[in-house]
Amino acid sequence: MALRQLRYNDDDILRKRSRTVKEVDNHIRMILDDMLDTLHNTENGAAIAAPQIGILKRLVVIDMGTGVFKLVSPQIIDTSGEQECIEGCLSIPDRYGKTIRPEKVTIKALNEHGEEVVLTGQGEMAKCFCHELDHLDGILFTDKVIKWIK
Repeated sequence: MALRQLRYNDDDILRKRSRTVKEVDNHIRMILDDMLDTLHNTENGAAIAAPQIGILKRLVVIDMGTGVFKLVSPQIIDTSGEQECIEGCLSIPDRYGKTIRPEKVTIKALNEHGEEVVLTGQGEMAKCFCHELDHLDGILFTDKVIKWIK
């Protein structure tokens, strides 16, 4: 496991669409482990997407204190409701803004063992799912800000 270099601000890779991962192998598991190490060694982070470390693969790692989720090729399959959120991003340091996100989000993905999982998040987890999956399509929270806070 290793720490990876975060990509910041106007780095072109943050605006590119990531490739679907069809098979979970040791190489993918290594990347997921590196992403978790990088997340845990970065202040104020709850999740990280592979483009944030320069890898254009559809991989996301989430650790919001209630367990770690290592997600391979996640996709949103259902949303409901609406919430106003405060968002920031490891790749856009010291910027925060208000966004509108769904209140409840259900995603489908593969886990680190290649097994299909379906997860539903509400509130902060729903926001996190949307934020991280946006990264996989080259979308940053700054594209969705309705009011800047800082």
